[in-house]
Amino acid sequence: MEFWRGLDRVARHALPAVSIAIVMILLAIPGLVPLQAGVRVGFVMASVYFWSLYRPAALPAPLVAVLGVLLDLLGASPLGLWAVLLLLEQAAMATIRRALVRRGFLMVWLVFAGFVAVLTAAEYAARAVLDLAMLPPAPILAQGIVTILIYPLLAVALIRAHRGAAAPEQA
Repeated sequence: MEFWRGLDRVARHALPAVSIAIVMILLAIPGLVPLQAGVRVGFVMASVYFWSLYRPAALPAPLVAVLGVLLDLLGASPLGLWAVLLLLEQAAMATIRRALVRRGFLMVWLVFAGFVAVLTAAEYAARAVLDLAMLPPAPILAQGIVTILIYPLLAVALIRAHRGAAAPEQA
């Protein structure tokens, strides 16, 4: 019995990272959804934000870095770019988590929108510097808008997972 309880506990702890990786890979299938690259990046940014806010132990920094590298590989980003950006997002969340966790959804969403603006601007700047050219801003703006708009939908599913399948205290 203790073996199954331990296995259940491990599965609950692994659920956030494994589900993010699986959805990322599914979103790499061509033609699955419109604005696929933006949805993939938005899903990962929103997931890291959510778990860093409500259950920070669910996504330790090494897992976030691995997810960032996987995002780079699936999206043809410079290797390590999203690992660094997601780790910065996680670190920033650690500093404001206590103040934000007690706030309502609108405030959480607005702060997320601020994170999206900063991270997409940093992605744009890094890509422009690496390419030694000014890039068209439309794709990065579309990615940012998609990311902000999918957060409420994603939050509903993540809240259910947070209270149910991913809740180690229920193991």
